[in-house]
Amino acid sequence: MSHYPHLFSPLDLGFTQLKNRVVMGAMQTGLLAASHGAERLAAFYRLRAENQVALIITGGVSPTLRGCRQLDAAELSAPRHLKTHQGLTRAVHEAGGKIALQLLHAGRYAQHPLAVAPSPLRAPGLPFTPHELSDLQIRQLIRDFAYSASLAREAGYDGIELTGAGGYLLNQFLSRRTNLRQDGWGGDLAGRMAFVLAVIQAIRQAVGHDFILIYRLSMLELVEQGATRHEVVQLGQAVVAAGVNLISAGIGWQESRIPTLDSSVPPGAFSWVTGLLRDQLPVPLIATHRINTPELAESILASDEAQLVALARPLLADPEFVSKAARGESAAINRCVACNLNCLDRVSQGNVISCLVNPQACHETLRISRPARSSKRLAVIGGGPAGMAFACQAAERGHKVTLYEQRGELGGQLRLASQIPGKREFMQTIGYFRQRLQAAGVKLVLGSRQDGHSLLTLPVDEYVVATGVTPRVPDIPGIDHARVLTYQQVLEEPQPLGKRIAILGAGVIGFDLAHYLLGGQTLAREPWLARWGIDTTLDLPGGVGEPEPLVNGRTIWLLQHHSGKVGGDLGYSTGWLQRQQLRQAGVFMWSDVNCLRIDDGGLHIRHGEETKTLPVDQLILCVGQESCADISTLLTLSGRPVHQIGGIRSAREMDASLAILQATDLALQI
Repeated sequence: MSHYPHLFSPLDLGFTQLKNRVVMGAMQTGLLAASHGAERLAAFYRLRAENQVALIITGGVSPTLRGCRQLDAAELSAPRHLKTHQGLTRAVHEAGGKIALQLLHAGRYAQHPLAVAPSPLRAPGLPFTPHELSDLQIRQLIRDFAYSASLAREAGYDGIELTGAGGYLLNQFLSRRTNLRQDGWGGDLAGRMAFVLAVIQAIRQAVGHDFILIYRLSMLELVEQGATRHEVVQLGQAVVAAGVNLISAGIGWQESRIPTLDSSVPPGAFSWVTGLLRDQLPVPLIATHRINTPELAESILASDEAQLVALARPLLADPEFVSKAARGESAAINRCVACNLNCLDRVSQGNVISCLVNPQACHETLRISRPARSSKRLAVIGGGPAGMAFACQAAERGHKVTLYEQRGELGGQLRLASQIPGKREFMQTIGYFRQRLQAAGVKLVLGSRQDGHSLLTLPVDEYVVATGVTPRVPDIPGIDHARVLTYQQVLEEPQPLGKRIAILGAGVIGFDLAHYLLGGQTLAREPWLARWGIDTTLDLPGGVGEPEPLVNGRTIWLLQHHSGKVGGDLGYSTGWLQRQQLRQAGVFMWSDVNCLRIDDGGLHIRHGEETKTLPVDQLILCVGQESCADISTLLTLSGRPVHQIGGIRSAREMDASLAILQATDLALQI
């Protein structure tokens, strides 16, 4: 009997059947623009299909050059593109899966001067104002969509997903916000729907009726002048009548100022949207966004909120998600922590994506785990992210590994990060590593400090030093004052803190500490929706209501030494959100600050040209990290190889992503 009966029940579409209810949602990987990218992407998809994903949806591919997000992005507009796509479909079909091409025209989100849109309105933050499409160009574009869909069928795809959400071109035609036309392609809802319905009808005519056609319907737009529930239902019913087989939930626009994918978003935060609309839309619905466990997926299906679930980043984190769930091994799933660092942030900057917790993602042909040529005895010193990741991978290759951690528990900096609201899922990452260490036969020695001399006597062939980092303490007069704490002391040694707190350092850790000090944040769905003012009736345009104000019982200063925007080095996709939340809570964010001294009178600073004294109860140091005491030099006296990974190797640039990457690369080579 299946552990998740709804998740693993087939779905019959009449002309074809999906073997279970798991769809791999579209992700831009950046691979098609990379060297040998098509082969790497085929391997990426193949591995997920081998692990029982029923239907894979590719990253967005444009039907025209003008519709590409960047001019070197993927398009399917001519027979010369077929070979690349045939390699993808062949790989998935050989693995027993099905694959659909996502057709996506960027419209005004295109980052080049050839951009086109229904109206000449520049998207926020982008440099190019799009050209307004003429009537003739619109009619040609309808034919372009249909031709691209016919090429997709010729390439071997089982279907397409047509992107009518996210604020992209089809969505731009549908919205009063971006469609100011007064001809037959604009005006009232019927006029604004005309282009979308014409595209669907042309595609269906081009591909026939035995071809999956998914429409990504913008159900909750999270922008002003967005669609209401009535308009969403009317459009949904119309696209089904035009030939759509499945509808996928589109949540938010690219320019929305409400988070949808960040780690602060509760898992399953938006499944209620499809649940609200399911009785009015006559085809199976696909729930999306932050569905990261088989238990959550099963509950969504069992409660009839949707008929399928889309997992995107969770399948980046663990390609075996579905097969592990089928075996009842949920605890063995490497869970996506929604950090966005190696996926959304990287592809936004034109790079190939990967995953913080799984560096082999999108690198399956480059980072290959093979049995070791000879089994070695390895001592790993340090049980943080680097030490755990290395020990797992090395032991799985056949090495005999002992992991030494002076604390009584594993995790290192991940354990500290898990104290931050929105980052508590790092505890799941630690649990995953612990389970994997046990399965691989790694011997754990916890709670016993190992000095270099005792390590020298170990019967090992090689050492791997992963002792991590410690907070840097700057040279400021009075830095040893009782009011001064490091971020590690605050997170590791809970203690009463005052009402007036200055944080020195406005990098990732400084912002994390500010959120920690605000307190009262929760991952529960209903309070989170109310906090952001999301209208759960969908009656308000875009689902945007009045957010609840953040209550902050403290006065907090977040101080940055260098000039410029505070937190300018934060993640591309999440920095705006972190700054916005602190601003709403009344946190003072100052740049160009020099700390003069700390004493009983408070923190004395120079802010620009002005000297001030902040009456702080505590000053928390978040000014970078230093490598923990390096025992590597001593270990080299043994004459045996000594390797360094993680913070011990390069504290200044180190984060969990780089630590796990370094550990994985070394473990695959040793």
